[in-house]
Amino acid sequence: MYGLAVGSGSGASSMCGICGTVERSGKHAQQDMLLAMTRSMVHRGPDEEGIYLDKEAGLGFRRLSIVDLAHGHQPMTNEDQSVWVVFNGEIYNHKNLRKDLIHRGHQLKTESDTEVLVHLYEEHGVEMVHLLRGMFAFAIWDVRKREMVLARDRFGIKPLYYTHSPNGLLFASEMRSLLASGQINRQLNHQALWDYLTFQYVPDPQTILADVQKLPPGHYLRYRQGNIDMTRYFTPRFLEREDWTESEHVDRVRQSLEDSVRLHLQADVPYGAFLSSGVDSSSIVALMKKYDTEVKTFSVGFNDASGWYNELASARDTARALGTEHREISVSAAQFAERLPEILQALDEPIADVSACALYFVAELAAEDVKVVLSGEGADELFAGYPIYHEPRSLKMFSQFPSWVLRAIGGVAGRLPAGLKGRGFLERGSLPLERRFVGNAKIFSEEAKSMLMEQFFRTHSSFHVTDPVYQAFADLPEITRMQLIDMHTWLPGDILMKADKMTMAHSIELRVPFLDNRVLEAASAIPESMRIQGRTTKAILRKAVRDLLPENVVSRPKLGFPVPVSTWLAGSMGEMALEWIVESPLMDWLSKNEVESLFRRHQEGERHLWRELWTLVTMAAWLNHFLQPKSVSSDYSMVGAQQSLTVGW
Repeated sequence: MYGLAVGSGSGASSMCGICGTVERSGKHAQQDMLLAMTRSMVHRGPDEEGIYLDKEAGLGFRRLSIVDLAHGHQPMTNEDQSVWVVFNGEIYNHKNLRKDLIHRGHQLKTESDTEVLVHLYEEHGVEMVHLLRGMFAFAIWDVRKREMVLARDRFGIKPLYYTHSPNGLLFASEMRSLLASGQINRQLNHQALWDYLTFQYVPDPQTILADVQKLPPGHYLRYRQGNIDMTRYFTPRFLEREDWTESEHVDRVRQSLEDSVRLHLQADVPYGAFLSSGVDSSSIVALMKKYDTEVKTFSVGFNDASGWYNELASARDTARALGTEHREISVSAAQFAERLPEILQALDEPIADVSACALYFVAELAAEDVKVVLSGEGADELFAGYPIYHEPRSLKMFSQFPSWVLRAIGGVAGRLPAGLKGRGFLERGSLPLERRFVGNAKIFSEEAKSMLMEQFFRTHSSFHVTDPVYQAFADLPEITRMQLIDMHTWLPGDILMKADKMTMAHSIELRVPFLDNRVLEAASAIPESMRIQGRTTKAILRKAVRDLLPENVVSRPKLGFPVPVSTWLAGSMGEMALEWIVESPLMDWLSKNEVESLFRRHQEGERHLWRELWTLVTMAAWLNHFLQPKSVSSDYSMVGAQQSLTVGW
């Protein structure tokens, strides 16, 4: 058994890229392979590199220094070197955990949260995950048991990919790291492509590659002697407290947010925040100001003739009102097109959320001044902030009709011209919640996918992703069930994945104070009747921060990071996008006539189809970069086997 650390720079906290392997058949872990895997993720940790080898097992690490800059080198071990860890994330309650460990007789040599994990494992085993308050993906090699343990945080803030084969186990923070191992079969997963066209991302636990999976949020995995044992240790739930008054809910939300932001400000490097024009990011910034008078904020906008896609003026006004040191960037169509290939490559896996591009530009701006940014992700899922959550109330009239009437309404709606006003209302009203809502993005319907991929036999619908969640929470109100669908799928698969990849591409750490254990407890206790009041979403959250923000910010509807891609695809960028698609391996599975029809109808203004087009552009770009012969072997064959996960709810 021996450890090897290579690289330069000082120690770090835990924001990084991790990877590792456990070989079978008597083979030893290869240093060269681990180095190739770690060096493919230099952007995640430019400050230092570390490798540990122990016969069949190996751990790799790239570091970004955040806390305890002089100590905490990884891979890290305990006193007798029987436990080794690599860790990506931050444990915000590590100081309290440290005190308890010392009280129990453990000797800790650093201020690093990573060392706390080592000793927590000694004390509690893998069940230590229940004690952690933070974001994390970590791997622990138990030398005595010859067992590798992988774990991912409750919300899925930090990613963790793995592949399991007769040759053993490989894992990494990014898919590109697994590809760099040279051990991955690059067959695409047919079911995952089908699901991607619905969701605009590949839902956990699948990835677009048949042999690679994501460890789902709130899970840990134990690998020993070629066998995987996976356990779900956390499931988000809503435990409403009708016996509390509205003012009590407001106070609990405010207290939990203040506590979370305070903990998220732990850093020994400069930090700041992303600031849009809405209540989520503004609330975070306002609470940061309670603990630090000097806060840096960063915003992005896009040049568009209508001005609809540029919120810079509003963000600037908010920054001025809150007294921050503010910087902004405005991106033109030409700049967007020029940088688009590198943006889509930085995503690491296909995610067709165009706001990822906005995150890329604003993260690049922030990286000039800070190493840590706080942001408002998660507020909409926890506090019911998306406009679509109004839908159950607007469709309530349809609940009075028997099923045969609803089927008739759906049949009539299906025969109406596409795009006709009212058709969508009738279609959605005729469907049960389980078939009309699969998350915040529904790009192609099952029927549209059948036309687009006409030469493929569909063995599974995409409802296999959401049906288990609906079944697990069948007795809850519709808005609550919609939130839970988003928390199980959209939040980890889209929102958090793009946030991690776009910030780490510029070697900065993103922290999300809304996604905290205590904040979830406060949010999940709010009765559904209080979450949305009239046309106001996130009603309790808005009341909890009203005294901190200008009134126009508190009442402003959700906009996010709008990007004028619809306009750009109707212009010259459309020709470039169509060329990307038709010249990519993606066309091996698509109908060229259908793809060209989508572009024609969008550019002629017949229908707004930019989301569908962007979903195809993103997948084509991923295939062109990651699966072209110039970088890897070009096996474009498809497999139809569905990757499944059976867990206890």
